[in-house]
Formats: sequence, structure tokens, C-alpha cells
Amino acid sequence: MSRLQILHFPDPRLRRRCEPVSAVDDDVRRLVDDMFETMYDAPGIGLSAPQVNVAKRVITIDVSTDRSAPLCLVNPEILATDGETETEEGCLSVPGVYEIVKRPEGVRVRALDRDGGSREIEAEGLLAVCIQHEIDHLDGRLFVDYLSRLKRQRIRKKAEKALRHA
Repeated sequence: MSRLQILHFPDPRLRRRCEPVSAVDDDVRRLVDDMFETMYDAPGIGLSAPQVNVAKRVITIDVSTDRSAPLCLVNPEILATDGETETEEGCLSVPGVYEIVKRPEGVRVRALDRDGGSREIEAEGLLAVCIQHEIDHLDGRLFVDYLSRLKRQRIRKKAEKALRHA
């Protein structure tokens, strides 16, 4: 396994719509393993393939406090949503920024797992928010897109300044 480089906002590669994975093979499993290592090392609770410059529909998540609930979703699609919640979100691609985002409180999702098996998941709370956040990445959308234009501009300017001084 190896740690991958995480792209930072406003990198335009974060805005690409990702291609579906045609088959879960050894390359995809290696990507998943590398994404988990990168996510845990960051540390974070979710990571999508486009955040590590891979335009494939793959996400890794673990909302447990002890790294005991790794979840890999390949080609995830939201089948249904329920309710509404407001949660403070952050993102490994937008370091140091945390803002309140409104999303559905529960989701039902269909995806392939690390071995290529099909599964459906019903999630609520933090897991549901994390799944939606990561699926947004696969469609080229970031959590800052849910914020006001003024907040987005401030975050973008701060990110561009940080990149210039890096």
C-alpha cells in the first residue's frame, strides 16, 4: 500500500465527473487499499478517488473512532433519501474549512464492494452525510458548492493564497 497525494481546492481536477468502474479487479482493489491508507493517515473519515487524481467512481469511508468500520463503495448511486439535517462538514481537499451544510438525513445507496459484489446500504446521521459528500466528489461537486457565493469566494481566495505560499 502507498499513501496518495490529496488534491486541494481549487484544483480543477476536483471538478471532473468520474467514469464508472467497469470491473472490480486487482488495480481497483489496490486503489481502494491506497485510499484507505491515505484517508487514515490524513486523518479523515471519507475519501473519493478524484481527490487523489483518479477519475473513477470509488469512495472509501470509515466513520468509526477506532478505524473498525471501513466501507468501500464502487459505482455508488443514491436510490432514495429521507429527511433533512444540517451538519458541520469539512473536507481533506479543503483543509481547515468547516461549514454547516444542509443534506438529507438518511440515504439508501446501491454500490459494488471491494470484491465486486453488489450491495445496498441504508444509512443515516454521519454515515449518510459522509456517503453523500463523497458521492458529490464523484460528480465534480464539493461541499463548498452548498455555501453562499460570498463564503465560497472567501474560501477560494484563502485556498489560492495558501497554494502560493506552499
